[in-house]
Amino acid sequence: MKKENAPAGMEEVVIDAENAIAGRLASYTAKQLLLGKKIKIVNSEKAVIIGNERDILNKYLILRRKGGSAMKGPFFPSGPDRLLKRIIRGMLPQKKGRGRDALKRVRCYIRIPEELKNFRMVKSSRSTAPIKSISLEKLSGGLKYRG
Repeated sequence: MKKENAPAGMEEVVIDAENAIAGRLASYTAKQLLLGKKIKIVNSEKAVIIGNERDILNKYLILRRKGGSAMKGPFFPSGPDRLLKRIIRGMLPQKKGRGRDALKRVRCYIRIPEELKNFRMVKSSRSTAPIKSISLEKLSGGLKYRG
């Protein structure tokens, strides 16, 4: 989808993450970013991670408690939009220049911002979330996100 006033060659894609599996969404997004597209993901709090809810929450809580200091890191996000961006970062070669540049071209939003309401959106083919899954919104609530 090309934005009407965007320069030639710069393609923007808006993805609706509602009921989308976070890992599959992240791998698709990473590939499109490496191809040079700008990606905006809306409704990032409604993306889901498949698996037992308690196990996933425990895994993320352990990751948060792992070593490091508040000054040096590792810094682990608790907001659903930042969590999704970190999942995408894990699928990019972020230590190389093209990976760092690709990560700068992605934006994750909670809900749909006013400026993106008129865009056509790429949607997941799922109409409902899988039974054994946890949404990023619920996961970030378990990580004490106040947003």
